[in-house]
Amino acid sequence: MSAEWVTAIATAGTFIVIAASAIAALLQLRHMRSGNQIAAYNECRETMESADFRRALQFIRRELPDRLRDPGSVEHIVRDRFQEEYSGIRMVANLFESMGLFVKSGMMEEKIACELWSGIVVDCWELLSPIIAFIRAQADPGIWVNFEYMAAISNRYNHQFPQGEYPAGVERMPLKGPV
Repeated sequence: MSAEWVTAIATAGTFIVIAASAIAALLQLRHMRSGNQIAAYNECRETMESADFRRALQFIRRELPDRLRDPGSVEHIVRDRFQEEYSGIRMVANLFESMGLFVKSGMMEEKIACELWSGIVVDCWELLSPIIAFIRAQADPGIWVNFEYMAAISNRYNHQFPQGEYPAGVERMPLKGPV
């Protein structure tokens, strides 16, 4: 066998090893991305299941709408930097801000995030929008833009799938009324 053939075979072997290494690296990156997504989903889920978040959500849903009927309340809430009972507003808005950023950057899949949380995101956006509008007009036009992004894609998802997204062709389970 001539030296040229040995060189050609060695070059082909090297190419195969490099190609296999590149494929393995891509698979590893894909696996790491999945791990990062799982971590992001778990962080959001754990935060939403925390007692502090539940209290904040209960306040936003039950008490805040009545308080916002007073024309000066939004200014008071913002001026006092979300102190005391209003601190949960910041916690909720910041969670959805992070969630929106995760989706926008590809750390979370839009479809999965919307299937899990679109209802609560849109609900909170609607309840907090007077406060967000005030802050944007008075101080920071860019505050909670990723929360807004998450609310917009969640709203679109809710309109596209008003009954939820149940797979086509899968038989539905019977529902039984109260006994």
